[in-house]
Amino acid sequence: MTFTQAFLLFFLVVQLIHFLGTWKLYIKADRKAWEAAVPIYNAFILMRIINRPKEWYWVILLFIPIVNLIVFPVLWVETIRSFGRTDRAETILVVLTLGLYIFYVNYALDVQYVHERSLKPRSTAGEWVASILFAVVAATLVHTYVMQPFVIPTSSLEKTLLVGDFLFVSKVHYGARTPMTPIALPMVHDEIPLTGIKSYVKEPQLPYWRFPGFESIERNDIVVFNWPADEFEDINAMTGYVEKPVDKRSNYVKRCVGLPGDQLEVRNGYVYIDGKKNELPDRAKLQFSYYVKTKGRGFNKQYLHDRYDITDAFGATGRPNEVYFSAITEQSAQAFKNHPNVSSIEKAITPKGQREPNIFPKSEKYNWNNYHYGPIEIPYAGQKVELTMDNLPLYKRAISEYEGNNLTVKDNQILIDGEVVTSYTFKQDYYWMMGDNRGNSQDSRSWGFVPFDHVLGKPTFIWMSWDTNASGFNKIRWNRLFTTVSGEGEPISYFPYFLIVLAGWFGFSYYRKRKREGSK
Repeated sequence: MTFTQAFLLFFLVVQLIHFLGTWKLYIKADRKAWEAAVPIYNAFILMRIINRPKEWYWVILLFIPIVNLIVFPVLWVETIRSFGRTDRAETILVVLTLGLYIFYVNYALDVQYVHERSLKPRSTAGEWVASILFAVVAATLVHTYVMQPFVIPTSSLEKTLLVGDFLFVSKVHYGARTPMTPIALPMVHDEIPLTGIKSYVKEPQLPYWRFPGFESIERNDIVVFNWPADEFEDINAMTGYVEKPVDKRSNYVKRCVGLPGDQLEVRNGYVYIDGKKNELPDRAKLQFSYYVKTKGRGFNKQYLHDRYDITDAFGATGRPNEVYFSAITEQSAQAFKNHPNVSSIEKAITPKGQREPNIFPKSEKYNWNNYHYGPIEIPYAGQKVELTMDNLPLYKRAISEYEGNNLTVKDNQILIDGEVVTSYTFKQDYYWMMGDNRGNSQDSRSWGFVPFDHVLGKPTFIWMSWDTNASGFNKIRWNRLFTTVSGEGEPISYFPYFLIVLAGWFGFSYYRKRKREGSK
């Protein structure tokens, strides 16, 4: 059974349940029994029965994944209240039985339809519940289809995005992706906070689809996406498979340095596209790992931060008078040479041809490492690639995991869905995501291509930045509040303008309130 067939069957079953559970109630509300059986039309009639004929948008909300999980219980409660069942116990019961209590009301109780039922909550608590439900529905719509908050957890994009930056990620730039896991708690990603319990049910899964965006991913864009390797217990070895829905995998943020159709290569840590060195925007600062020979004295972390803008960790290497720094920009490295305790400084670059086992595609056929990688061609939708035993490690995961094919190898022959093949045509675009911290970033060099269906959105705005290493008011990085992620030059904080607008709004509200009171 195909997904379309399964979805239609599920839809018809839901319609049948609705008809069997409400047709007598439709009659008591002076409607026809058959009106409870007509899909979509019955939803509009139900709105009239529960005295909400103008709220046609409720019908639309019924078909929006995640949001409909909030709307359905509201409609169950409104339905029984329209027939006089207003007791709190019945309200709780209809929700706990997933609406099936309506069957009991429909067949076992002699209820009367309440014409022109008042929609005003009967208590202060009811008003609060109504307000909270409205707020949750509105917030879920924005969170799922427009803008989502995100916090930077790692230093792979240090200097552009800092650990502790709180972002707003736009989903409309590249097109909002509809949820693939429809049964899930709203605005909760993987686990329910503080419980370790999954916030979703794996089945059923909806097919991938997204709304049209108003721009495509461009080279050097910073992109938030679902981590392709999050389904493995051991990420480096990609072993211990734990099935996770695509939209419930961990959210990652990296810079897109390779687009569909690009031939990408990394030389000494620098990215080359089709043989030409990739030029990063001026806000991006590449960082490398360094071995630093000292003159025997130690380093003060705060001094390094203030004097040389060195913020990442360092530690002993086991060799005399040598310290390893995991991330320093080239500009800082040049200045750091003049430190009175520095004897010499050298990039910690793995030589070309020395294979690192945790580097994608994790095959002995490819002697690649973090600093010398490729060349590798990034697939695009519609591209036909000749498949051989040599290049199969590069494309196997994309063909099998991301595009849903059963790929096997038998007697040195490649089989897809049981048929011997010598080529494959890709169904979607792929991207290459990397961190600016070239020596300390788990990115596409570790797990390969990122398919477009994993893309979540584009970071646009930093609304808060929190420095855990500081104290007092200095924990807030005031110069980063309300700054844009993209753009040229140093980020400009719009926080003072925000405060001015906020003060103006409160002043206007206060003036309008006083004027209204004076006119009474």
